[in-house]
Amino acid sequence: MSVLTRDEAQTRADLLTVLHYTVALDLTTGEDTFDSRTTIRFTARADADTFVELKPAELRAATLDGQPLDPQTLDDNRLPLTLTAGDHELTVDAAMRYSRTGEGMHRFTDPTDGETYVYTQLFLDDVQRVYAAFDQPDLKATFDVTVKAPDRWTVLANSRTTHDGHGTWTAATTPPISTYLMAVAAGPWHSVRTQHRGLPFAIHCRASLAPHLDDDAEEILDVTTRCFDRYHAKFDEPYPFDSYDQAFVPEFNAGAMENPGLVTFRDEFVYRSAVTDTERQTRAMVIAHEMAHMWFGDLVTLRWWDDIWLNESFAEYMGYQTLIEATRFTETWTEFAVARKSWGYDADQRPSTHPVAPEHVPDTAAALLNFDGISYAKGASALRQLVTWLGEKDFLAGINTHFARHRFANATLADFLDSLAAHTDRDVHAWADAWLRTTGVDTLTATTGTGPGRWTLALQHEGGRPHRITVGVYDRVLGSDRSLVLRERHETDVPGEPESHTGVRPALVVPNDQDQTYAKIRLDEHSLETTLRGLSQVPDGLTRAVLWNTLRDMVRDGDLDPFGYLATASAHLPEESDLAIVQGVLTFARGQIADRYLAPGRRAEALTLLGELCRDLMRRTEDGSQPGLRLTAVRHRISSAQRADTLLGWLAEDTVPGGPELDPELRWRILARLAVLGAVDGTAIAGELERDPSATGQEGAARCRAALPDADAKKRAWDAMFRGDELSNYLFTATAQGFWQPEQAGLTAEYVTRWFTDAPAVARRRGPAIAEAAGQWAFPAHAVEEDTLRRGRACLDSDDVTPALRRKLADQLDDLARALRVRDAG
Repeated sequence: MSVLTRDEAQTRADLLTVLHYTVALDLTTGEDTFDSRTTIRFTARADADTFVELKPAELRAATLDGQPLDPQTLDDNRLPLTLTAGDHELTVDAAMRYSRTGEGMHRFTDPTDGETYVYTQLFLDDVQRVYAAFDQPDLKATFDVTVKAPDRWTVLANSRTTHDGHGTWTAATTPPISTYLMAVAAGPWHSVRTQHRGLPFAIHCRASLAPHLDDDAEEILDVTTRCFDRYHAKFDEPYPFDSYDQAFVPEFNAGAMENPGLVTFRDEFVYRSAVTDTERQTRAMVIAHEMAHMWFGDLVTLRWWDDIWLNESFAEYMGYQTLIEATRFTETWTEFAVARKSWGYDADQRPSTHPVAPEHVPDTAAALLNFDGISYAKGASALRQLVTWLGEKDFLAGINTHFARHRFANATLADFLDSLAAHTDRDVHAWADAWLRTTGVDTLTATTGTGPGRWTLALQHEGGRPHRITVGVYDRVLGSDRSLVLRERHETDVPGEPESHTGVRPALVVPNDQDQTYAKIRLDEHSLETTLRGLSQVPDGLTRAVLWNTLRDMVRDGDLDPFGYLATASAHLPEESDLAIVQGVLTFARGQIADRYLAPGRRAEALTLLGELCRDLMRRTEDGSQPGLRLTAVRHRISSAQRADTLLGWLAEDTVPGGPELDPELRWRILARLAVLGAVDGTAIAGELERDPSATGQEGAARCRAALPDADAKKRAWDAMFRGDELSNYLFTATAQGFWQPEQAGLTAEYVTRWFTDAPAVARRRGPAIAEAAGQWAFPAHAVEEDTLRRGRACLDSDDVTPALRRKLADQLDDLARALRVRDAG
């Protein structure tokens, strides 16, 4: 499929004004294809040649101003058009293919009840898989959409839909929106409907998930309406669409998608099994994030993909901040620090890093690669620093000016900065150059000293960005060598002069105490010792998150022995009160330290230590007062198990002694670990699948079958991923997650070499979504060896690697090289 270049988009935008789309979809034509008939009304400013995009199974007919066009002129995904100046009408009639990879019109049949669902995911250039379009964000138009659907189906769209009683659904005309934001979701949905502020609100899911959605409907709608009200308090511009539907859809590649009036979420957010309150907070944040997009991205849309941060960074920042202001989830910045910010730090230290706002994104293929921890987490961190530096009042005033100036239109970084500049004397353009046009992570290193009645603090600044930070100063509680109390917090600018303070040197000095900037932190020697001894006694959760991130960075940089991190976790997690921190620390310890940063001979020792830590956490939660902490401990004890007997006992009794009882998620988690250990076989997996035949059960079975320590099982899994095209995006990922296991390195050694030929082939054949899955989940990340690195670099040097896979492979190789350095340092 030809990608659209920035120059082509600019040329077409200069030529065309697109007025209106009429899109008619027929979903009753079979299981493989659907019919799509599109009429586009537009104006050309001059005589010129251009093109419209579509990728059909069959192009039946096309007419321009009533004159037929030759379908044979369709070249890949472009139908050429010769225009004269003036008004035009283009009609395209085509059959389009359903997708099994979450791109375009995805079709899913629920194994639980046999019901079928379809939904669109048209970002970034997948519009052309569903309807013909001038597919670029700055050619906005109004839409009229009709859908013919099977009986008993409900059709959802960007605006309110009505049914004519004969299978055809009609959506109300939309305001001007970008082509990638048009959305349809159809099937026998289970729906919970309400009204808020005079608008219809609803949430939808598959029929088989109905009881679980009903259980959480009150919470989901409460978060939705609270965020809606809070955004109306912040923004002068009211919600710009006629309804608000949230559809939880199957096999969704992203967390969610901000289609105006019809937000689609991955339906794992409809919880079938027990979850922690932190996971509920994550769902609430995604709800808040996507609602923010109704303004940031939908009302005002980027002109080209180099400004994707104007969508994602703002929605990320607003989602976390609004959740704090409007809901019971008041500690969301701690979860951001532990889970999201590390995503940004990691991405920003790889060769593939890019500015938050790159100056030139040449085409849509390059743009797709920028949806990463930089555009989301680093961008949100930059905005948090901007608010700290600018003040929230001026920041919100600038945002509201931006909305007013570019309502239902498109905007650039320069436009946004001009809107901010109208409300402040600060040089926001210089700030943007320093923060948004640069790459990499600054490092702030603290040095403390003492003198008569005084102590001093100097902050060495490695990097080029200005920072306004809060420094936290902590003392030990009298009579305790571990307990800490806050002495003071004070703001300071970096770079700046060393500071002198009266009194004795504190036990702990924490630069960036409230995590208001984006930088790696290095503590002074005295503070590091205090942290290792008393981290759990630091009174504020966000401060503890900053310190855990510091230790994590030190491990990754070879400045702290991985076992030193594990020892700190063992000492302090049993006393940690913030569940997001516990989850983040255990995830890093299990997934990175045990599996990658330690040599294979030391892995068993690390797993033993983690197992003991989880048993300690379980002992401390036997009274039932901390169910989230207990569930987290149980999950990680399962993943760290090196013997099968305890897990087999839990599975047989269908409960963990003292709770919880085993729900489907825990049963599949246990079965997957037992498969790795060779303690179950295909018969046991089939029996569990009979017990849980759901889509999640199908994924669990695929994961378990791929994890079996059996040569035939490995071959079947590999062939399913790389030789055939039948696996959906989710089943591909599940199979990949099961395939590679450090315990089975000898069994899978031959496949390490095969990945570098088979993965590029499947990426070329199946497209970006499978390419990303092959690069993220199917890569042999456990093979931390120089030979893996050498083969990977040779693969990158070839011309056979698609852009999506190339980015994932480059990142994997950089992580692998880092793991080798950490091992050498240890």
